[in-house]
Amino acid sequence: MDEVTFRSDTVLSDVHMHTPSKRHLMVRLNTVGQPVFLSQFNLLLDKSCCDLGEKETDFKKENIKCRQTYGKELEKEDNPNDSAKERKASEGIEALLDEDGDLELVRKPQLPDEEAENLSRNKVCPIILTKGSDILEEEEHKDSSNCEVIRIEHTMATPLEDAGKQVWRGAFLLVDYILSERDLFKDCTVLELGGGTGIVSIAMATAAKTVYCTDVGEDLLDMCERNVALNKHLCEPAGSEVKVRMLDWLQDELCTDPDISHSWSDEEIAELHDLTTVILAADVFYDDDLTDAFFRTLYRITHNLKNPCTVYLSIEKRLNFTLRRMDVACEAYSHFRSTLNDLVNLRDGKVRYIIEPLGLSFPQCIVYERVEQLELWKITAVRTSEKSSTLEKQK
Repeated sequence: MDEVTFRSDTVLSDVHMHTPSKRHLMVRLNTVGQPVFLSQFNLLLDKSCCDLGEKETDFKKENIKCRQTYGKELEKEDNPNDSAKERKASEGIEALLDEDGDLELVRKPQLPDEEAENLSRNKVCPIILTKGSDILEEEEHKDSSNCEVIRIEHTMATPLEDAGKQVWRGAFLLVDYILSERDLFKDCTVLELGGGTGIVSIAMATAAKTVYCTDVGEDLLDMCERNVALNKHLCEPAGSEVKVRMLDWLQDELCTDPDISHSWSDEEIAELHDLTTVILAADVFYDDDLTDAFFRTLYRITHNLKNPCTVYLSIEKRLNFTLRRMDVACEAYSHFRSTLNDLVNLRDGKVRYIIEPLGLSFPQCIVYERVEQLELWKITAVRTSEKSSTLEKQK
């Protein structure tokens, strides 16, 4: 009899716990029986992706709403009596006792349904689409040409191995950087490693010429391709193309089998090696073995590129209690930093890697909470011979 295995690695992204949306549409079940939801995220483009300047902009207003979404309480100006009671209770000035001398707790009044809908913290309330329902069709056509939204299909509460099917804050951070620095990526050929739902590649397609969004798993890649189609209104104005392809970090070669979905053609591999100048990865450093596999893949790819390459990595430091240390630690982050240092110290006479952390002073271009645990790293991969030639020219 097979041994029973209990799953204890279920994860749920904070993005889905507090999405500032009034509803999550469950649009279908994927091939492994997981419910797939459709969420809409607000983009703050153009006016908001520039200097925030002297006066409060729409970005600030939206960011305030976003912070409220993550549990910040609104001030109740229309109920001064209730506010006075709360201040009294919180400051501990006096205990409120009933006639029998028992402690009487001060509770907030229950809000009417209309006001409850506008509470700062929205609950995840999926709407299940029934057969023949036209809700999905309405959603797909609603604001389909609106460049201020990005619509993503995703799952929620997945096993750790399916974490790529969710949207994570590290991806939002990288989207911020891309949208606020689009001139850096204009007409580039870009490779994303561990693209997941594709939200970063979709944002990159607003500037780049070609984006290869890669991951593993037919179900995940199908979802990613679907998201690219849902957001073609963002890609078409730039004349860009997002190609969803399979790239397994545990394999040395790219899959070229035409019978396998999302495999590579010889022409695409040649284009990847000849033209790629930017590589992206968002929040993929949560498992030590996968982190090692990622850096091996990065090393292999950058050695095959004909041009110097800039790599952008986003990561969120996550505190976890570990039995090994019997304390709270960021073990996945520590391993990431250690492996990153190993890459920098590598001396193979072919490629030199230069790393630097990027400050997060660039504006937000998507509505979420940019927590202090988020980091963005830049790696410049330059062939050693090219670097020597550059230094000689400078002399």
